[in-house]
Amino acid sequence: MAEQKRTGLDWEDLRFFAALARHRSLSATARALKVNHATVARRIAALEQNLGVNLFERRADGYALSRQGSAILAETGAMEAAAAAIRDRLDAEDGPRGRVRLTTIRSLADLVLAPNLAEILDGLPHVELEIITDIKVASLAQREADIALRLGHPGDSELSGRRVATIRYGFFGSKETRNAFEMGDLPPLITYDGESQGVAEARWLDNNFPDHPVSLRSGSNAVQAQAAASGLGLAMLPLYLAATVSGLEPVAFAAPMPERELWMLTPAELAQVPRVRVVLDRLSRLFVRHKHLF
Repeated sequence: MAEQKRTGLDWEDLRFFAALARHRSLSATARALKVNHATVARRIAALEQNLGVNLFERRADGYALSRQGSAILAETGAMEAAAAAIRDRLDAEDGPRGRVRLTTIRSLADLVLAPNLAEILDGLPHVELEIITDIKVASLAQREADIALRLGHPGDSELSGRRVATIRYGFFGSKETRNAFEMGDLPPLITYDGESQGVAEARWLDNNFPDHPVSLRSGSNAVQAQAAASGLGLAMLPLYLAATVSGLEPVAFAAPMPERELWMLTPAELAQVPRVRVVLDRLSRLFVRHKHLF
């Protein structure tokens, strides 16, 4: 793009830029902002013209940030956080207000968060909680989420966080599978599918049991657990999940993968925004009260 004479930035253009970086398509961004897709396209074109750079690469699977776009996204996110803090301060009489996006793994969402949603949102009529459980890890840096519950120690110094639980694992099967193993039979494993190779548990099983027979592959821990309870083999499961499935029994097949820390993280500039702060505080109390699950 040819260099243009730059004028004052339109804050609304930057808001549209941040939303498109998050949603990656004009239609999804338009729905999120409650405008039409032509408005989104016009705002992005105006910002690019003003800055004299291309902020996105148009790809078949959506809009991807260019090098220049990635460089300014963090600053734009800080502006979004500041604007949210101002809105929250003005709305203080009514309590925290706005959407809080939380990303985590599906089993935690289903078994720990879902049964306690009323407690998390009690007395917060103006807070909208969005829980993201896609296999793709939502990025806090790109503002795809406000809070993340992630396994493993964070390496990003720009994030504020604390350890809220320790996830422990074991091998489980049906009573019949356990009895057969104790009699000398070697049951097959229930493990992860080919789409789950980025999952630490999948890598650990592949590295430690590369030649072991497999009866079922699934990216869902819940499917693995039900298959094991049905007698199809052994599944390595987090203890908090195995405790919820009827018919599962621990099997002393092998030492499971080492325990992993569960961290609750948020961008440092969002940590004191009231709508985010209140959800962080309630999640912290939730994990303290339910530490017996882990």
